[in-house]
Amino acid sequence: MARLLVVDDEKSLCQMLEIAFRKDGHIVETVSSGKAALAKLASQAYDLVISDIRMPDLTGIELLEEAHSSRNPAGFIMITAVPTVSTAIQALNLGAYRYVIKTDKLVEELRLVTARALEELAIREENLRLRRELLRVFAQKNIVGRSRKIETILEMVRTVAATASTVLVTGESGTGKELVARAIHEASPRREKPFVSINCGAFPETLLESELFGYLRGAFTGAEANKKGIIESAHGGTLFLDEIGETSLAMQVKLLRVLQERKVRPLGGTQDVSVDVRLIASTNRDLKTMVAQGQFREDFYYRVSVIPVHVPPLRERVDDIEPLARHFLSRYALQIGKPLNDFDAESLKALKHYSWPGNVRELENAIERAVAVSGDRDGVIRMENLPESLTGVTPSAEKGIQIPPGGLDLESHLARVEKQYLLEALRAAGGVRTKAAELLKMSYRAFRHVAKKHGV
Repeated sequence: MARLLVVDDEKSLCQMLEIAFRKDGHIVETVSSGKAALAKLASQAYDLVISDIRMPDLTGIELLEEAHSSRNPAGFIMITAVPTVSTAIQALNLGAYRYVIKTDKLVEELRLVTARALEELAIREENLRLRRELLRVFAQKNIVGRSRKIETILEMVRTVAATASTVLVTGESGTGKELVARAIHEASPRREKPFVSINCGAFPETLLESELFGYLRGAFTGAEANKKGIIESAHGGTLFLDEIGETSLAMQVKLLRVLQERKVRPLGGTQDVSVDVRLIASTNRDLKTMVAQGQFREDFYYRVSVIPVHVPPLRERVDDIEPLARHFLSRYALQIGKPLNDFDAESLKALKHYSWPGNVRELENAIERAVAVSGDRDGVIRMENLPESLTGVTPSAEKGIQIPPGGLDLESHLARVEKQYLLEALRAAGGVRTKAAELLKMSYRAFRHVAKKHGV
């Protein structure tokens, strides 16, 4: 059973359709003008509107346009006695389900078309419900928070997931931009296809090109076999280009061509390969400023920023700190095997009052460290377990190096310190690994090795 609204200035036709649709078990209301239909749509939700196109006060096309901008959008079937190709195209482009010509079999044809339309609308609604449920499950496991800003992001994810438009996720390093990209993919019709990601700042340009586009055997020294590129691997799914602001102008031209033509050409190849990918990009940089400074192509910027989604830093969503901290505590207590399940009041206060320049990534690292160094007393994390940056306690130089009474796992301790310096260098370098390596006086290759070792 569905709720239908019939709109036609021929009262006899309205009566015939009302009788026919009521026999099919539907709830039917009829009006004889477009303005009356708008008033109905403003106060009541309908599953389907069956409207004549030619009416004296408001045409069916104008009604369709107005209805789609209302808070209760409905499916539309348009009918007319004077068909024209341009009107039919206009109606379908505006989202009408079908365009039916008035004949002596109009009532029977409308009954069939209405039945098909309601079936399709039901399938669409079920798909939308499933996408919302998938997003809810994914967000519950991965996007932790209760602030209004997080709720706004999830609302945006739900809205854009159903489209194929390119999305640009912006925000500081460590805010969780890739999680937002994955949430969009999981809630989209592409969720059964691959989600393929690559950090554009982690590769020199020549290596990035071969990773993205792939290559044929013999394309360059060391190319001993054909290799499919990441873009082609994402066919049918989602391609996530992390830190797209690190790409060179030359690479931006090549990626722009992929977005425009939906084709890639492997290095050493002579033929293009068609690809169907939904692009989501992210950056911690101000691309508009980069465009003004000639560091980022304007045409490429408008291609990648069709739908912008901004992830605020953790210091702007203090309400998320406690649930995030508890989430990481549960994860690492289970992973490390320690019976920890809470924070004392002092440590929780310190977590909430810290500015978190490294955002969620820094918070996660702080909780992992706290779990690792905790003595398991009462199952509670205390101030002495937190990093010095939160407690403001710096060991006195006069005391020198001291070994705890129970001894010290030097290898684990040094590994934690190494990882902290690695994360701090990345934060200071805005997530750019080459710059972070320079800050630590390391070669890029050595930096990559250490980062991989620590899972950074």
